[in-house]
Amino acid sequence: MSMQVFGLVGNPVGHSLSPPMHEAAYDALGMDARYVTFEPDPGDVEAALDGAEALGIAGLNVTIPFKEDALALVEPDELAERIGAVNTVDFEGDGRPRGYNTDAAGVRRAFEHHGVSLDGRKAVVVGAGGAGRAASFALADAGASVHVANRTVERAASLAEDVPGATAGGLDSLERLADASVLVNATSVGMESDETPVPEDRLHADLAVLDAVYTPVETRLLRDAAAAGATTVDGAWMLLYQGVEAFEQWTGRDAPVDAMNEALRSAL
Repeated sequence: MSMQVFGLVGNPVGHSLSPPMHEAAYDALGMDARYVTFEPDPGDVEAALDGAEALGIAGLNVTIPFKEDALALVEPDELAERIGAVNTVDFEGDGRPRGYNTDAAGVRRAFEHHGVSLDGRKAVVVGAGGAGRAASFALADAGASVHVANRTVERAASLAEDVPGATAGGLDSLERLADASVLVNATSVGMESDETPVPEDRLHADLAVLDAVYTPVETRLLRDAAAAGATTVDGAWMLLYQGVEAFEQWTGRDAPVDAMNEALRSAL
């Protein structure tokens, strides 16, 4: 059997942390496999997926700006269809390549790893873009009631319409955190800057806070949350578990989570 090739399609992908994380998994399990990055021009994603399939590539992760485009080019599972984006493509099998969204599992498994139960909890998601969509579906599917807060209220409302039982508001609706026990920052606020999307006086000890931002790993939001006594979950856990889920989808094997986590964190 020849070497298996997996990879990432996005633009840009130069700083991706996926290669060291996935290659650590192959090493840990003694697999003959490589993980490579591809950077097609924005109009070329269809040609890229066709080419990958023709070359016998086993699976691809898909990142910005191609996650929505990929949805139309694969056979998406029900969750990817609801989220409206695909971040994992599996070429093994007959017919069209299959598409999944493992970002939702990344959110769920990151909370699980920290012993945070989501069922019956009130959750607030800040941000209504791709990460906000994935987080909202992950939380709702795990039994939480979701409130989406976004700078543009229309975007929050449009997402809340798609998520069972969700409500929506502007950033002034963050007062809902008072009786919430789960908070996800799904905006890029705090990336490379010492800013936070949530005023610190809204944070409290009964919250579990996941920040999807992982550069830096400890954002201002997470520092404020820790100071308030909250449980903090950094964005590298979400990145890890979406990768773990993709690996398991492609290989049908349990991922070596510790080895992947070690490689990811030393690459950060």
